[in-house]
Amino acid sequence: MYKPLPESLTIKQSGISGLGLFADQDIKQATNLGVTHIKLDDKIIRTPLGGFINHSNEPNCAKVELHGNGHEPIRKKWNLVTLKDIKKGEEMTLRYTFYNI
Repeated sequence: MYKPLPESLTIKQSGISGLGLFADQDIKQATNLGVTHIKLDDKIIRTPLGGFINHSNEPNCAKVELHGNGHEPIRKKWNLVTLKDIKKGEEMTLRYTFYNI
């Protein structure tokens, strides 16, 4: 069954902007939460996980770039990885690099 978000995350109203991505439980540092963006040719596509992460100049998460094997249409993808331990209820944030803020 497809799930757009890991069970450890939920979407709710953010104090930063609109809706945000929040921890539904404590999450350890260096946890890979899944794919946020995919690059197909020259287009960057956000996944549902990537669609609700708000920007911070002091983020608690980072996008980690992964490369395809060159034999598939997806050349690059980025996963969301925690930079520190995240407490239940804390908003997940990252430093935007694809979009202007």
